[in-house]
Amino acid sequence: MELKVLNIKGEETGRTVVLNDAVYAIEPNDHAIYLDVKQYLANQRQGTHKSKQRSEIAGSTKKLGKQKGGGGARRGDINSPLLHGGARVFGPVPRDYSFKLNKKLKQLARKSAFAAKAQENAIVVVEDFNFETPKTKDFIALANALKINDKKTLLIINENNDNIFLSARNLPKVKVVTTSELSTYKILDCAVLLIAETAVEGIDKHFKLEEK
Repeated sequence: MELKVLNIKGEETGRTVVLNDAVYAIEPNDHAIYLDVKQYLANQRQGTHKSKQRSEIAGSTKKLGKQKGGGGARRGDINSPLLHGGARVFGPVPRDYSFKLNKKLKQLARKSAFAAKAQENAIVVVEDFNFETPKTKDFIALANALKINDKKTLLIINENNDNIFLSARNLPKVKVVTTSELSTYKILDCAVLLIAETAVEGIDKHFKLEEK
């Protein structure tokens, strides 16, 4: 797959990049994508939910009434779940929601996410750029020039750049990541993939592919 390289003014530079077929031309594996996204979202959960069990309620353990003949349920002590202020039956307890996935499956999921975006023609390649100082209006001007200002965008750069990151931080529809921070969820959670020119090779190295 060959794409034209644009500059920050949205103009063609006359250069092109060839996207590696081993990443962008495969048949997307929906199940691999599902598992990787499920893992990503599960890892975001703190799992700190907690309700008190019967033994943790502060209250007398004296039996409130006779076992039989009261005309109601066998409530036991004041900590009973049947009473107001009592414990909760089978309530939530702290737990770890994370789970492991095979490395090859995670790589397949990320490749599938890139391939899905390629099929949607949702990939734009821009030449490497930088801002002299962090300014949100400079990034807005870039988005307007590339005609992606109204679309949810993921900008992939090869190395961390504070000026670019800070310029995009206040824009709710823009996320900036380096090639080492790629995840299936982030790739899919956008309408446009904006890839810096050197990041194209960085993505190949991320997948440990040979240079084209």
